[in-house]
Amino acid sequence: MMAISAKRLSHLISLKRPIKHFGVSSYSASSINQIEYSKWNNGGGTFHKSACIDPTVLIEIGAVVHSKAVLGPNVHVGSGTVVGPEVTIGHSTKIGYNVGLSNCRIGDSCVVHHGVCIGQDGFGFFVDDKGNMMKKPQLLNAIIGNHVEIGANTCIDRGSWRDTVIGDHSKLDNLVQIGHNVVIGKGCMLCGQVGIAGSVTMGDYVTLGGRVAVRDHVSIASKVRLAANSCVTKDIREPGDYGGFPAVPIHEWRRQVASHYRISKKAIL
Repeated sequence: MMAISAKRLSHLISLKRPIKHFGVSSYSASSINQIEYSKWNNGGGTFHKSACIDPTVLIEIGAVVHSKAVLGPNVHVGSGTVVGPEVTIGHSTKIGYNVGLSNCRIGDSCVVHHGVCIGQDGFGFFVDDKGNMMKKPQLLNAIIGNHVEIGANTCIDRGSWRDTVIGDHSKLDNLVQIGHNVVIGKGCMLCGQVGIAGSVTMGDYVTLGGRVAVRDHVSIASKVRLAANSCVTKDIREPGDYGGFPAVPIHEWRRQVASHYRISKKAIL
């Protein structure tokens, strides 16, 4: 481990330094074997000699911390987790089992549950002149704020034209998908199986019920609440409650449901 002072470590965690970009091909067995890794005394995990790790960090057996990663005081890294090169984790953050972290910065006092993946490539492709499916470059990062909780098996893609951002104090349930370039404000709540397509912008204190879908490049104003199974197909500019497919103000959606029920009942009779 690189020997650094507590003051220097705090500076490295707060520093908004560029993160090198690592994709699936970056982790070849030969390259890993050629680099020196050691056993971390507190927990038995493995760390690279260039990683900056506070002495209070717990790295459980089976976890790996790669080169130039920065882990602040009282961080807990669960077994099977991989902390990629130059990933930064703020103080008192708890990382569960089998988590994959790459191309990302995670703030202070966060909770990242088992199986979460943060910082992998987003889903971006285009068809070239010859009809071939080509991958769009995914070269930016995922930035997780302070006091964020991320449920099990949630995926947060890194950005392509802007960083993917999760604001302070936001809470994500299990099995949530956050596409590349998404920006989510502070204090948002996303329930299970929510899917947010790329380049969506959400304000503060937005609540999405279970299985809400949001199409790409849509903006949602602050203090919007969406009923479960809703689908957002266009911008929502005013705070309030919405529901349906496509999502409309909640009273309008309820009238639609009641009208459909009456028509269906007449058809049966």
